[in-house]
Amino acid sequence: MAIFVLVHGGNMSTDTWNQLSGQDINTPTGYMGASYWDGTVEFLRNHGHIVFKPKLIDEHHGNLTDHILQICDMIKEEKLEDIILVGHSYGGFVITGVADRHPELIHLLIYLDSAIPDPGQSLFDVLETTNSCGNYETALPDPSPPYIEKLFYNPETLKKVIKVYIRCTKSEFIDLNTLVKQKIEKSGEGWIYYELPSSHVPMADMPDEFNLLMIKLTKY
Repeated sequence: MAIFVLVHGGNMSTDTWNQLSGQDINTPTGYMGASYWDGTVEFLRNHGHIVFKPKLIDEHHGNLTDHILQICDMIKEEKLEDIILVGHSYGGFVITGVADRHPELIHLLIYLDSAIPDPGQSLFDVLETTNSCGNYETALPDPSPPYIEKLFYNPETLKKVIKVYIRCTKSEFIDLNTLVKQKIEKSGEGWIYYELPSSHVPMADMPDEFNLLMIKLTKY
């Protein structure tokens, strides 16, 4: 039995989800929040695992630090340890901050088609550095607080944690994730690396393959 904490990225619209998944989902807000993890949550629970999918504070009412503390507080309240912590897209920043604070509680740190920030970078910094915006203006219509806040952490702390990167080869952020791949190869830190021939959101267009990969990663 494994314990998963799934951290979502920016608040995806239902239109984007429906286009990728072929579904017809509607929500009161028109956004998915943490609900795009629902299929993965059900799959993992059906395989005997414990899964949490916290909904991050709205990006217009909270910042990156708020999101990091939100996950840290949930871990503390639920008394979790030996966690498989998954961060999709912007969620990669959040899980980096959580692992910096509590490396002893993390079993695996999984970055799903996300940036791997250097200390002192914001999400906007990374996107500007790579010139890899893709559908950036649609995904982030304005410089909301979480995306412009710079993340400061100790990279030596993260070396204590087993790290996984899942690169989506049909992602609209392909230039960004290609640079991440190169960064991993140069780091010499022994990352676990996988690729999926999916969009930026494999939970939508390759859910079976993605869910099976999550099961596979419980073996590490």
